[in-house]
Amino acid sequence: MKILLVEDEIKSGEYLRKGLREAGFVVDWARDGADGLHLALQDSYDLIILDVMLPVFDGWHLLRELRKTRDTPVLFLTARDEVEDRVKGLELGADDYLVKPFSFMELTARVRTLLRRGPVRESGLIEIADMQIDVLKRRVMRNGERIDLTVKEFALLHLLAQRRGEVLSRSVIASQVWDMNFDSDTNVVDVAVRRLRAKLDDAHAHKLIQTVRGIGYVLEAGE
Repeated sequence: MKILLVEDEIKSGEYLRKGLREAGFVVDWARDGADGLHLALQDSYDLIILDVMLPVFDGWHLLRELRKTRDTPVLFLTARDEVEDRVKGLELGADDYLVKPFSFMELTARVRTLLRRGPVRESGLIEIADMQIDVLKRRVMRNGERIDLTVKEFALLHLLAQRRGEVLSRSVIASQVWDMNFDSDTNVVDVAVRRLRAKLDDAHAHKLIQTVRGIGYVLEAGE
């Protein structure tokens, strides 16, 4: 398994690279956002471990650019345990995060979990009402028009479509799409659904995503 480590702190980078190599991984190490993005786009990695605060440009920018073309799993490293930072990273397409300082044992456990899961590889076409989802190409069409979605928006739609007709709670959606347990007062799921609706439903009279008050959301073709 090949990992890209993007970390500007020399001591931390050397420690993490050494530990990951001893754990059996092949590790490339970039020390700023520009080099990290270049490597991430030029080579093929099974996982990227990405620090938020980086020279040249930060981890937010790197992830935003990466997600335009790649779905490589990303583990964010952040020095701030703020809900806003966690939500921002996850909404941009991060798969998990760790707050500094952390134990190397926890890091390797998170790494192995993400590597086992990996990016979704599934073929097939899902059709619901006038919407088509090409899972392999990650392409969504509605009434013949292309709908551009972010990585997480596509993951959210794919989950709702796979379980169409079933009401999914916010906690289930958060767990399946972000692989995280969110505090009850965090509205990341509601924000994500609202953004998805704006792209998927706002221009159409027939709405596919429905809110079930007090429970969650459901995608259904309706009448």
